[in-house]
Amino acid sequence: MAFSRATFITGLVATSALVLAGCSGADDSTGGGDEPYRIGINQLVQHPALDSATAGFKAAFDEAGVEVEFDEQNANGEQATALTIAQQFAADDLDLALAVATPAAQAMAQNITTIPLLFTAVTDPVSAELVDSMEAPGANVTGTSDAAPIDEQLELLKQIVPDAKRIGIVYASGEVNSQVQVDQAEEAAGPLGLEIETQTVTTVNEIQQAVEALGDVDAIYVPTDNMIVSGIASLVQVAEDKQIPVIAAEEGTVEGGAVATLGIDYEELGRQTGEMALRILRDGEDPATMPVETATEFTYVVNEAAAERQGVTIPQDILAKADRK
Repeated sequence: MAFSRATFITGLVATSALVLAGCSGADDSTGGGDEPYRIGINQLVQHPALDSATAGFKAAFDEAGVEVEFDEQNANGEQATALTIAQQFAADDLDLALAVATPAAQAMAQNITTIPLLFTAVTDPVSAELVDSMEAPGANVTGTSDAAPIDEQLELLKQIVPDAKRIGIVYASGEVNSQVQVDQAEEAAGPLGLEIETQTVTTVNEIQQAVEALGDVDAIYVPTDNMIVSGIASLVQVAEDKQIPVIAAEEGTVEGGAVATLGIDYEELGRQTGEMALRILRDGEDPATMPVETATEFTYVVNEAAAERQGVTIPQDILAKADRK
């Protein structure tokens, strides 16, 4: 990343000096004087998890009583569009920018180097080359990770499908975060006596064929892959036809037809990101030294109707612990 930390800090100091000189009595609920903060949001694609993350981010400002003008744009799953949005934001007079999902964050980081850039719903920001490390991001970029407890999710799968041996995963070949999750799933599968079978896709239209190509699997695990989640109906249709249970990495996929998950609350993750943004805008914290934050709580979510359609019964102890059914 071409960001100069010195340039960023100099800009903050200069901006602070102007605010102090011209409006020492300004209300800190705005971006300076009577003007609201201006924030650009680049969301990769529309699906429940990312929509919730964006909503949570915006809610943090409402709850803090801070006035913001949001320029909210959606790339509709197209990397080229995400890049165009990022280039537009780089030319705009923004106070801060937010990227929702890994490909959007990568496009934004390539273009936005002089203002704070936050990300959310990014599984592994180090592998995605967004930050130097989780503890010390190093430039103008930081945010929140949606890394899922994959080992516990596979344990949940074993509880629901005790005889499972072969687990299928379909994922987008172009998403770094998805490959990271597949690697983690393969590592976690061994001790549980599971074998992972994979198929990759490059477009949503390939999902159904990829699920068919998995062959004789005992269950399907859906990671937090934006392409697959946005086209989850195609995957679920094949799973129901073949009576293959689907276990998900997040709640929106369960709402879309998976049986269950032990996952994060994306609205809370977005709110957590919004609180980071407030610390940058109001308190002058430096993104370069703000550690990437992760979700701290995971919840069981089940879909009993989907379980019936896919030929499994959710154990009573899981139903008893589920926050939403």
